[in-house]
Amino acid sequence: MPDPSPFPSLLYLSFQWTTTETIYVLVIVGLLFLAAVTTSSESALFSLNPKDKEVLKNEDSKTSKIIVGLISKPRELIALLLISINFVNVGIVILSTLILNKMMHGYEEYQKLLVEIFGITLVILIVGEVIPKIYGANNAMKVARVMAYPIDFFRRTPPISWLKALLVRGTSFIGKMGKKSVQISTKELEYAIAITTEEGHEEGENRLLEGIVRFGKTAVDQIMTPRIEIEAISDSASFMEVRTLILKAGYSRMPVYRENLDNVVGILFAKDLLPHFNSTTDFDWQSIVRKPYFVPENKKIDDLLQEFRNMKMHMAVVVDEYGGASGIITLEDILEEIVGDITDEFDDEEVDYKRMPDGSLVFEGRTALKDFYKVLEIEATPFEERKGDAETLGGFLVEISGRIMKNKEHVDFESYRLTVVSSDKRRVKWINVKSK
Repeated sequence: MPDPSPFPSLLYLSFQWTTTETIYVLVIVGLLFLAAVTTSSESALFSLNPKDKEVLKNEDSKTSKIIVGLISKPRELIALLLISINFVNVGIVILSTLILNKMMHGYEEYQKLLVEIFGITLVILIVGEVIPKIYGANNAMKVARVMAYPIDFFRRTPPISWLKALLVRGTSFIGKMGKKSVQISTKELEYAIAITTEEGHEEGENRLLEGIVRFGKTAVDQIMTPRIEIEAISDSASFMEVRTLILKAGYSRMPVYRENLDNVVGILFAKDLLPHFNSTTDFDWQSIVRKPYFVPENKKIDDLLQEFRNMKMHMAVVVDEYGGASGIITLEDILEEIVGDITDEFDDEEVDYKRMPDGSLVFEGRTALKDFYKVLEIEATPFEERKGDAETLGGFLVEISGRIMKNKEHVDFESYRLTVVSSDKRRVKWINVKSK
């Protein structure tokens, strides 16, 4: 009499075991092994990181060449592995059903169905999918080397090779029919980077990705060199004065103004001046000044980068709504938004600050916040959340106080007291930073 419960007990699963069932079980075990191996290979090959791929490309071995060949054609590889996995899984289901039908002869159909769903499916999922995928992802290089030759053999062997080619052609045709542009917002990109950031990732890689995401929405006035920090040349200066200033400043390009900095009339290139460096003092240096390029403060830097490329320029003068010069921006400033600070052998990498006897530090107001974080070795997040548009320590004080603070005034932020040492009507010049 059949077991009335939904899941029949083993006491009622008695039947005459034959050689056929033994063969079926052995074949099922073999197919489960193939499923596990194939799934593990798929996980391993698609988990190889750029460093692993570079190692394989530099190795002079047949195994490495096979792996590089396989991952260079991802659509063919995934088609081959999917065909193999599905054939194996179908074989497991068919043979398991044949055995269960004989073992559960006389039981209700819904009882057989429950055993097939929760028994066969669970075994295939755990043994053939979950465990192998985890192992393959954690041992990507090892599994890829072991499975390179078998996968390459099946890739070339009919009928699997025929089915693989047919599947790739079919998906290519469907892909062309349904191809459409995908619009992804900046917020979605930021979220994607946030959820894919893992402990093992290098900090530099994360900064690079974040810089790329921010790039399209950054305006010129956020990264320009402000007017107060510009070193420029008056067009009424003598040749000797210009030569001295060029040598002292050490810049390859300098703005040239007439009367005041609101009226920039050109850009002087140091390389244009070099052939005339030993000329007489009455040399007409104004004749080699190039025309300036003006951009508004709210221009996006991705658009400006494209203009720099098309016009083959490296510097632009930033103007406000009234036409006055707000600052200057260079190609290097734009690139640094993505890759971080670019320094050469002439750049001074030291942050200008003074250590006081009481242990406090005095910084220039124009010290970049990122340099401030480095010196104090502190977490940037609290400051970044409150800084608004400020990029310097002085600008940060103005942002959180709402005004230009006077000498000896201070604000407490996090565990630090920031005291104004020197300021004028236009900016905060020096700031004392002390732990509370």
